[in-house]
Amino acid sequence: MGALAWLTPRKRTATEASVLAGEASAEAARKSGPAEAEFPVAGDVRAAAFFDLDNTVMQGAALFHFGRGLYKRRFFETRELARFAWQQTYFRLAGTENPEHMAEVRASALSIVKGHRVAELMAIGEEIYDEYMAGRIWPGTRALAQAHLDAGQKVWLVTAAPVETATIIAQRLGLTGALGTVAESVGGVYTGRLVGEPLHGPAKAEAVRALAAAEELDLARCAAYSDSVNDIPMLSLVGYPYAINPDNRLREHARDNGWRLRDYRTGRKAARVGLPAAAGVGAVAGGAAAAVALRRRLSP
Repeated sequence: MGALAWLTPRKRTATEASVLAGEASAEAARKSGPAEAEFPVAGDVRAAAFFDLDNTVMQGAALFHFGRGLYKRRFFETRELARFAWQQTYFRLAGTENPEHMAEVRASALSIVKGHRVAELMAIGEEIYDEYMAGRIWPGTRALAQAHLDAGQKVWLVTAAPVETATIIAQRLGLTGALGTVAESVGGVYTGRLVGEPLHGPAKAEAVRALAAAEELDLARCAAYSDSVNDIPMLSLVGYPYAINPDNRLREHARDNGWRLRDYRTGRKAARVGLPAAAGVGAVAGGAAAAVALRRRLSP
C-alpha cells in the first residue's frame, strides 16, 4: 500500500514520520472496518467523507474521556487525572488544539496502556463510550455524516485519538471506519511506543491520501470536516471542505477560501468565537436542514 499512497500529489512537504503514521493508520482502518456488506455503496463509489473527531463530531477530546474511564478502573492515580482534566479544560476554553498539551496527553496515555493487551483496552473502550462519549455527539454533525451514508458514500473518522478508540466510536455511529493514531503492539500487547507519530496535522492528510489511493477514491469528489486550523492540510485535499465548530483561525481561512461553515455550539460559545448567537442556538435544527440539503446535492 505504501506505493499507492504517493499516487495523489502533495500540496505540502510531509515528514517521513507523517507518511509512516498516515499509512499505518489507513492500513489499520481498512483491517478494522465493518464488513463491506454492512455498508453497501449504491451512489458515487469514488466519493467519501472524512470527519475529524474532537469538537467536530464529539464535544471535547476523546482521549480525555477515555482517560476518565481508565481512572475509574484504577489504571492510574488522581494526579494524572488532574492533568487530564486541566488539558481538557484548556481544550474547551481555547477551542483549539495545543501541540504541547497534546504531547503531554499522548505521553500519559502511552505510559498508562504500556503492557496491557489490545483486546483488553478495546473491551474497556466499549464501556467507556457508553459512559462518557455517547451523550457528547453533536447531532448536527451526526446528521451530516448520515447524509453521506444515505447517499451511498463511505464515511471515515480521522483523528489523533488512538485508532482503537476511534474505531469503537465509528462502529457505534454506524460509520464505515476510522483513521487514528496507531500505538505499537507486539503479540497483542502495547509497547508504549507509536508507529510513526500521532495522526495530527499533516499526518491526517497522509492518512486520507493513503486510504483514498487504496480505496480508489477521487479526492476532488470527497468531503472533509474539521474544527481546527491544524486540519487545513486534510481539508485542502478534498473538493468539499467544511469548517465545523471552527476555531478563529480556521473560520478566517474558511471565509477567505469560500469553504462551508457549520457551528453546533451554544449561543454563548458561538458568540465568543465571533458567530452570531442565534446561529449557535439554532444549530441542531440547522444541522438537520443542512443534512437534507447535502443529501439532495449528493444525489445522482
